[in-house]
Amino acid sequence: MVGFGPADVPPTAAVKFVGAGTAACIADLLTFPLDTAKVRLQGEAGRSAAAGSGTVVKYRGVFGTITTMVRTEGPRSLYNGLVAGLQRQMTFASVRIGLYDSVKQFYTKGSDHVGIGSRLLAGCTTGAMAVAFAQPTDVVKVRFQAQARSAGPVRRYCSTINAYKTIAKEEGIAGLWKGTAPNIARNAIVNCSELVTYDFIKDALLKSTLMTDNLPCHFISAFGAGLCTTVIASPVDVVKTRYMNSALGQYSSVLNCAVAMVTKEGPLAFYKGFMPSFLRLGSWNVVMFVTYEQLKRAMMAAQHS
Repeated sequence: MVGFGPADVPPTAAVKFVGAGTAACIADLLTFPLDTAKVRLQGEAGRSAAAGSGTVVKYRGVFGTITTMVRTEGPRSLYNGLVAGLQRQMTFASVRIGLYDSVKQFYTKGSDHVGIGSRLLAGCTTGAMAVAFAQPTDVVKVRFQAQARSAGPVRRYCSTINAYKTIAKEEGIAGLWKGTAPNIARNAIVNCSELVTYDFIKDALLKSTLMTDNLPCHFISAFGAGLCTTVIASPVDVVKTRYMNSALGQYSSVLNCAVAMVTKEGPLAFYKGFMPSFLRLGSWNVVMFVTYEQLKRAMMAAQHS
């Protein structure tokens, strides 16, 4: 994003687009169980039906949730919705991350001076564009992660394709875009937090000459971006998860969902699953940005060799 050394060849827009989607898929593969635990903890009262028993399973903490899921549903349950998740990242991350620099340059008209306003505007723009393309994959991913693995009637979807078809049949095509408004809000916040924070931290480290444009610099920048993003985006993320996973007619609107959460569970409900969110976003950002930076350089080197 910033700080390429004089010997480095700046990556093209196509390289950034492909590199971002690939890096995001790698990050998802490594951190998906943490994301599944986050979705379960953010769900209604943090509970779901146990596999075929009709009893209630209570999730306690990140690793407690993972352990409980492995015990009651099997290890594969940690990767429920992975296919939809990878489909999402190839469209979603490619747009919101891969096009960020290009959109930022568009707003600054190619100027070397990039202010906070241009960075935030670029983050909001690519975040909204990504949601417009990838929302159905996000809905299916969240539904899969929230459902308990069971042979009984509790299990709503048996495959990714079946989930797309079932949602479209039962809720209409609009059901695949359920929660678009909170998702746009969330991803505008997440995109700005992740990309702008990463951009600023990396830029500051390079300008202060504390570090060069290498892996340690990318690691620290990505970790800071993950922490800031979790703190800022958690409330919107929880509401988005609840609303997208709700039964038809359970909430009349996104605002109704948020009000119901405050009324029944209090303000702290907006930070349910904060620790898994941080573990997931922090680790995801580190893997994604470090991989992304290396992929960009490797792809440009391959092009020029």
